[in-house]
Amino acid sequence: MKFVVMENDGIGPEIMAATLPVLRRLNDALGLGIELQHCLGGLKAWEQIGETVPQATRDACDAADGVIVGPVGTYEYPDEARQATNPNRFMRTHFDLFANVRPAKTRPGVPARVDHMDLVIVRENTEGFYADRNMFQGSGEFMPTEDVALSVRKITRQGSERIARHAFQTAQERRKKVCMVHKANVLKMTDGLFRDTVAVVGREFPGVELEELIVDAATAHLVRRPEDFDVIVTTNAFGDILSDLCSELSGSLGLAGSINAGAGQVMAQAQHGSAPDIAGQGKSNPTALLLSTGMLLEELGRRTSRNDLAQAAGKLYAAVDGVLADPVNHTPDLGGGNTTDGFGRAVLGALDLD
Repeated sequence: MKFVVMENDGIGPEIMAATLPVLRRLNDALGLGIELQHCLGGLKAWEQIGETVPQATRDACDAADGVIVGPVGTYEYPDEARQATNPNRFMRTHFDLFANVRPAKTRPGVPARVDHMDLVIVRENTEGFYADRNMFQGSGEFMPTEDVALSVRKITRQGSERIARHAFQTAQERRKKVCMVHKANVLKMTDGLFRDTVAVVGREFPGVELEELIVDAATAHLVRRPEDFDVIVTTNAFGDILSDLCSELSGSLGLAGSINAGAGQVMAQAQHGSAPDIAGQGKSNPTALLLSTGMLLEELGRRTSRNDLAQAAGKLYAAVDGVLADPVNHTPDLGGGNTTDGFGRAVLGALDLD
């Protein structure tokens, strides 16, 4: 089994350096047979080669079983007309990674802003308000004059069906509740199509309860009653926003793991950005990328019926939770003074490999 590793931008190299030793230890102890292939990507690739996702990296990702990527500093990228493709955009469109799965939960020892929460946001990842994913050629944003900017939003029945099915299947393995979040009261055609399609797919899962909320109401309910939510399914931009809200409610965006999943490929990527303001200072929290790597192992274990991958994911999660339970291990985002490397070494030492 081969995993491609791309450090990318900002704090990416630091959190990757804290994550990979944990994966290697699990690989060696449990005999997982994972080979890591480091590939160039992001701004470093642009500076060295003139492309943000070089052909060699693309070929390696095509041949890999999974990909682990660091964050991308989107504002720093040059014009895409000069081959400066955003790596996130490339990976999500090239592999059709339609499901962005983003858990958020409160954890012992972590200073959360709510008493209890354990939910998963299943975000559609290939269309919606994100204009760079909506056109066959070029961007869905354009300016007919220098004073007018327009954007095209795309919602398809196929895209809505498959993200809805992913959400209901996820809920079946959890507490059997799905909340559909939309803005169909205003966006009557696009969110109307999403709303109607999710409801139709829901009939295939009679054992799963379906609730629906308008997105602005959903933000209020997530703050007021987060413990009631299990799986939230929503469109691209709404899912991006709500997942950041939930991560901060759970304690920090630094805790926010995620995977991007398609029918074939799976990519582990922390929810947060590249944090250039703290890059190189050893202050970043590697928890999100650690948890994302665990999610990658878990998903591949589910797809291949390999219990050893699921076991490795469980051991990784348990080690992270054990380290977070003691505030002495917390990084600055959680109010502590630990370093990125120090946190990674603590997780490495907490692995139960018996």
